Amino acid sequence: MISKEFIKALPKTDLHVHLDGSIRPSTLISLAREYGVELPSYTEDGLRETVFKDRYDNLGEYLSGFGYTVAVLQSELALERVAYELAVDNQEEGVRYLEVRFAPQLHVHSHLHSLMVLKAVNRGLERAQVEFNSSAAVTENGEPPFHYGIIVCAMRMFRRNFSEYFKSLINAHRHAPQKEIYGMASLELARAAVIARDVHGLPVVGFDLAGEEAGYPAGDHAAAFEYAHKHFMKKTVHAGEAYGPESIFQAITDLYADRIGHGTYLLESDMITDPEIEDRQHYVRQLSQYIADRRITLEVCLTSNLQTNPNMKSLSEHSFRNLREARLSTTICTDNRTVSNTTVTNEIMLAVEHLNLDFYDLKSIIIYGFKRSFMPISYLDKRAYVRQIIDFYESVERQFFHTDIDDSKRE
Repeated sequence: MISKEFIKALPKTDLHVHLDGSIRPSTLISLAREYGVELPSYTEDGLRETVFKDRYDNLGEYLSGFGYTVAVLQSELALERVAYELAVDNQEEGVRYLEVRFAPQLHVHSHLHSLMVLKAVNRGLERAQVEFNSSAAVTENGEPPFHYGIIVCAMRMFRRNFSEYFKSLINAHRHAPQKEIYGMASLELARAAVIARDVHGLPVVGFDLAGEEAGYPAGDHAAAFEYAHKHFMKKTVHAGEAYGPESIFQAITDLYADRIGHGTYLLESDMITDPEIEDRQHYVRQLSQYIADRRITLEVCLTSNLQTNPNMKSLSEHSFRNLREARLSTTICTDNRTVSNTTVTNEIMLAVEHLNLDFYDLKSIIIYGFKRSFMPISYLDKRAYVRQIIDFYESVERQFFHTDIDDSKRE
């Protein structure tokens, strides 16, 4: 039997977690008081009742919490603190590789530019890494060390009130079409990400596109992703979260996506809207086969999908089981630990309880998380690290079950 204690003890990844959606409630309260940000409650229980709920009525309510978290993350010290705490929280539940994503331009203002934002987040993550990797668990007990990477998110769309940076950009281009302004911001961010990695040595491992899908096509950001692609920056794109297979197709063909954030509706042919696609089921089969052949990994976020999709009444309706049956490469992620009130351990346990995740699939998904990561180390070092992870995983199996678990069906 797969228990929560067993899952927590296993080495894990989180490849899709937003910094601003994963701030500790206690830290949010502390920073709000420090920076004069008004909250609906100044107790953790109060925030759970009013902002960070177990269920939300709609996507708008789910996203409302980010207005508070982003508001307190407007200084280097706050960014560093929250990044450090996020890494520590992950380490405490067995996460050994973490890819933290966020949109730096939401934190840019007259006293804080993109590089300063990235450096502040990196300082927090690096401090947590050094502390853990010098602990007895690693140096004496032989546990795998902790690694991390940073993914920068461009925004599909934005408004003036999103940040000082976006307000200034829109005001400076009053006569430009909105989609051109969105593209300008994305391209500038891609340049900043490459410079942060190549000039300043920061572990910026990926470029992402986040935000509302419907009405804001991936193609508006093609220049930014072309720039990232030509500079060997890996790409992951939010797609198929609230829109259908066409959004995933755009992410792959227009933006060179190596991974897909969510991909929930990849197999939903009835969500196709293009009238030129006559055989929708054939389109979905071809698209999913292409994704499978190229091992494009889907970053599945169960609780988040349930909370933001009013048509999904329970997790048993989630497409995750069908994605696994199609032998697509998937990994389980949190999306937003605080907004969704979850952890990696909880997300995996939900898959066990509601979607029939067995020992074989559990091992496959966890190991794929490491294999399909954008880890900022050499290929050979990554292979050696994955081997260390597998060895440790199997030692945990023996510890809990006093035998080796049969994984002969492993892909």
